[in-house]
Amino acid sequence: MYRDDLGRFKEFKAQGVAIKFGKFSAKENKQLEKNVQEFLALTGIENADKLLYTDRYPKEKSVITDLKRKHSFRVHIGKGIARPWKLVYYRAKKMFDVNNYKGRYSKGEAEKLKVYHSLHGNDWKKIGEMVARSNLSVALKFSQISSERNRGAWSKTETQRLIKAVEEVILKKISLEELKEMDCKLQENPEGRLSIVREKLYKGISWVEVEAKVETRNWMQCKSKWTEILTKRMTNGRDIYRGVNALQSKINLIERLYKINVEDANEIDWEDLAGAIGDVPPSYVQTKFYKLKATCVPFWQKKTFPEIIDYLYETSLPLLKEKLEKMMEKKGTEVQTPAAPKQVFLFRDIFYCEDDSEGEDVEEQS
Repeated sequence: MYRDDLGRFKEFKAQGVAIKFGKFSAKENKQLEKNVQEFLALTGIENADKLLYTDRYPKEKSVITDLKRKHSFRVHIGKGIARPWKLVYYRAKKMFDVNNYKGRYSKGEAEKLKVYHSLHGNDWKKIGEMVARSNLSVALKFSQISSERNRGAWSKTETQRLIKAVEEVILKKISLEELKEMDCKLQENPEGRLSIVREKLYKGISWVEVEAKVETRNWMQCKSKWTEILTKRMTNGRDIYRGVNALQSKINLIERLYKINVEDANEIDWEDLAGAIGDVPPSYVQTKFYKLKATCVPFWQKKTFPEIIDYLYETSLPLLKEKLEKMMEKKGTEVQTPAAPKQVFLFRDIFYCEDDSEGEDVEEQS
């Protein structure tokens, strides 16, 4: 914990507010924007770019730095936001970076990016300054253009490389004690079944490392493909989201979201919500929810999260229930009960590279 967080964290604890990590909610973004504007008004610093990217203004740097120190910038920027100040600071830099929202890259910019990367490697800060884009923007763009040659369905070789890469990256993160325990089990029983906790199959994976090992796909493609493979292996290849099962899953998902009654999608425990569909990774449920709102809710981008859920519950849910009832009467099929999430999986059930047909996602035909 940073010393600047101590006072704020004590206040949050007294209020019963838990410290958050991960993606910022819309409410937190508004509070952060308010904090930055208040600090600018308090100090007389001209704009957020000078406040957050002081190094860009060498002539004014000392004056701005003194003002930030005098008026407790670290404390002020985190006011009302239950997060470590450094995470708040990084979020503010992303929100207010004038180089962060410049639209599509031209062909010339993309070519320059390739040249600069050949000269400076992954020094995204330096490259970002050279092309007047944010660090994150240039890193993401290079990730895309460096693997442009491969799009569409994954080949068998690529899929196998991905599975092997994910396994290696996960094993790399396992603690020394866990590795020793695994080694002992193997020595005692070479035919023994090694296991892994479910969360380690999708949380904390360095997708940049995975991308480097796969070589032919960018990290976003790797992450998406792994979610598809992992879902099939966690569910033993069952059609959990097809036909009547897909309709029932959508109904369950809408009802659960309506019952949770939160103000922002970032407040949802997707791990817990996965039970509405079955034993699947949380990213799978998030993808299905995105498709659901995009196909069922008109102008969903302009609606708040509660408005989206209300529309799904009041308008889409009755239609889905009616459609499910008719489909079951016509086909005489039964809906599968979602499987309870398993907390532990065998390594051999997840990481194997046989003659897989795990290419395009053909699950959802409903």
